[in-house]
Amino acid sequence: MSPVSKPPQVVIETAAVRIFDREDSTMKMLVAIIQPNKLQAVRDALQHVGVTRMTVLDAEGYGRQKGHTALYHGVEYRIDLLRKVMLEICVNDDFLDRTIEVLTSIARSGTEGSIGDGKVFILPMDEAMTIDDGSRGPGAV
Repeated sequence: MSPVSKPPQVVIETAAVRIFDREDSTMKMLVAIIQPNKLQAVRDALQHVGVTRMTVLDAEGYGRQKGHTALYHGVEYRIDLLRKVMLEICVNDDFLDRTIEVLTSIARSGTEGSIGDGKVFILPMDEAMTIDDGSRGPGAV
């Protein structure tokens, strides 16, 4: 049996713009799902450490919380999807650790946290581009 060889990495260079493959990614996208009442505190804290750009979306979902029951005009009904806020934050690798630290410490309930505080997903970014001036790569983040 011959060993399986890894395919060669492809790096494209054009007009002083270097496009990296996934393994060389110097940018990350954080997708954070947090409680709506924590949004302003998280935004303020991230701005304080230099993270000034994000996309904020209303979201609904459930995990371990599983929803709850409520009363409306005397009738009990079940709410399966709970309101959350989703943040999309793109950062260069040098901002990654401080962004995660601030995000998790501010979004956490109390010192130990609780079910429903949220999640953070960290994804590699192949490329970023600014629409207005066409800048690409880490400078566009």
